[in-house]
Amino acid sequence: MSVLTVYFCGTGSHRFDDRNPNFWNGELVATLAANDQGREFAHWVAIDGPGSGNMQNDDLFIENKAYGLSGTLFGAGWEQNVAHALQVIKGRCSWQREKLTEEQYNLLKSAGAPIEDVKKEGSWFWRHYDYGDRGVTQQELQEGIIKLHRKGGPIPSQVNIVGWSRGGISCHMLANAMADDPELSQVPVNIFAIDPVPGINNLQPHRLHLRANVREYVGFYSRDERSKGFACVIPATHPDTRTHIYPLSGRHASLVGNASRDGAGNGKHLPEPGLLVRHFAETCLTRWQVNLQKRLALSDKQVADCLDALDRDDARYKDMRGYSYTLICESEGDDRRVHQGDLTKPFSYVRGSDLLPSTGLDIATWRALEFEPIR
Repeated sequence: MSVLTVYFCGTGSHRFDDRNPNFWNGELVATLAANDQGREFAHWVAIDGPGSGNMQNDDLFIENKAYGLSGTLFGAGWEQNVAHALQVIKGRCSWQREKLTEEQYNLLKSAGAPIEDVKKEGSWFWRHYDYGDRGVTQQELQEGIIKLHRKGGPIPSQVNIVGWSRGGISCHMLANAMADDPELSQVPVNIFAIDPVPGINNLQPHRLHLRANVREYVGFYSRDERSKGFACVIPATHPDTRTHIYPLSGRHASLVGNASRDGAGNGKHLPEPGLLVRHFAETCLTRWQVNLQKRLALSDKQVADCLDALDRDDARYKDMRGYSYTLICESEGDDRRVHQGDLTKPFSYVRGSDLLPSTGLDIATWRALEFEPIR
């Protein structure tokens, strides 16, 4: 069995955010990618979020351009991220970079990218930056990694997709792009989405609906987020898709490891939302055949202690509702706005819906994530 996991970072976030000081134990998506023990490109790929600085231009399997502020404000560039992921899944590029400018080199270096001219013994890993023509491109080397290490042919037998924020919406976009692609339409997909947020004017069907190729969907949603433009999406899923939806205390970034009092700064004050989401992301990915190091592996008692802490600190999480990443707050009455399929509704209404069977915060429902789905 050949498994590929795609990690989509959120807006302004990138794959080296496992070292971001605003996340006491690393931003979740970047940390999961860093802890994945498979071969990059053959078994996993991490994709920087819109507005993150285009630091991956050297590695993309498609031709792209810099989007700057429009990436942060409107998500510009995420369609290209999905197109890149599609080509990685197929194991072949549609474009190759033959030159790297000094400016691009310095940008990668300042972000902490591994850009030394080194070759690891017995591997295809090779990065060469000479500011000029290349005899062998990055894309050719990455295709070589895929051919050598992806067993059973270039197309994986299963694709897992993990994403936060617009990266969570990118999970929906990639799954639908696979469903529309004759080469990939029969590949089963598992999705772990953390607070998927499309932003303003991004409510197109391929971001709101999922199809039958998604075998399992697990979504965690921040109960206390109120930033204008941060209404989240609970996708309409196919009847055969095993679907889990979990509302959780905290703000948008709380769920991926920001433990500050306001959900935006630094410090380790309210770590439980990030711990719970990381634990169950690792639980699901392990069940989906991903080999991870440094797993939390929380016991039932530790999970219960985290849930008790959420109850104890409930007033502190509700205080977060007065903060906004965009300086303006919005709500549906006392609730966060939620897009569910083609409808917009208050979060409490969604939680009471019989469309969402897994909203209870108790050990039994959390434990459900540890078992194989019924096929």
